[in-house]
Amino acid sequence: MTQKNTITKKISLLSRVLLFDAAPLLIVSIFVPIWRIDLDAPQYPEGLRLLIYSYNIGGDVEIINGLNHYIGMQTLHTENFIEFAILPYIIGLFALYAIIVAITRSRKHMYLLLTAFILFGIIAMIDFWRWEYNYGHNLNPNAAIIVPGMAYQPPLIGFKQLLNFGAYSIPDLGGWLFILSGMLMLSAVFFESSFYKKFVKNKYIAPVAMFSVLLFSLNSCSTDKPEPIAINKDQCDFCKMTITDGRFGCELITAKGRIYKFDDLNCMLRYKEEKRNTQFKSFFVHDYSGDNLLIPAENADYIESEHLKSPMGGNIAAFSDKNEAETLAKEYGATLNTWGKINQNRH
Repeated sequence: MTQKNTITKKISLLSRVLLFDAAPLLIVSIFVPIWRIDLDAPQYPEGLRLLIYSYNIGGDVEIINGLNHYIGMQTLHTENFIEFAILPYIIGLFALYAIIVAITRSRKHMYLLLTAFILFGIIAMIDFWRWEYNYGHNLNPNAAIIVPGMAYQPPLIGFKQLLNFGAYSIPDLGGWLFILSGMLMLSAVFFESSFYKKFVKNKYIAPVAMFSVLLFSLNSCSTDKPEPIAINKDQCDFCKMTITDGRFGCELITAKGRIYKFDDLNCMLRYKEEKRNTQFKSFFVHDYSGDNLLIPAENADYIESEHLKSPMGGNIAAFSDKNEAETLAKEYGATLNTWGKINQNRH
């Protein structure tokens, strides 16, 4: 089949359904927050949130503007951003284009739709980064509070510490819907590809493959990896002591992706107890004999003994190898514990 015939050939029913499904997701994304920036600080225990819609800025805008005034940052006003005047129409046009392609079954326009959608996403993220850069760097030299060399650019995505504020930037519901609609378009193109036609013969594989692609894309957006602890450099987030003994270090990650490091398991558990309103995603501990190796806390075996002499008196060691834990427990006359028991004993 020639290249011309391939382009002019009509798309399948499955691809049409995917494009029809992508359109309403885009429409909904216009009316719900696309992005959010959460700000956490001791003086705001419930946190502050900046919500970015396709057409305006919402959330705790007035409070954030008041704080920005003291450090010389620009105040935020919807009318200052031309993007909010045109973004709803652009998203609406993509939704309409997807419907038209699904109705006309045009393979050529399906490719154009996906290409334009990807380019738009790239340009939008570059524009967002540019706004964050200007917002964080163009400071008023006559501000009440000036920290030499300090810039306040929020992270494009993920976590960043800005003085005593932790800033966490991530897509909100509208952003995830936008991403999902793009994955549906990509899936439609994939199911029309010669690769798929050649190697996938079973008609029941199509929905399974589509689900796998979407599941992979959603899972890839979520990270749950610990950050190595720098011995003699990183500071315990509870007792504020420098972490000097790699055998007892530990770490937790909040639901927002923020990482806290500790020099002693006792410090981590006390911090967790004090921050009951914070959602914690995962806990990691150093393998006692693993050369600063962080392992999931729930998978480790623990022994507790005064002979261990951990930095802050927790005297608990974690092991990835149960045999090693049993050997040391026998030597110290201690018993093995699980993460659940360690947690329970510290409440």
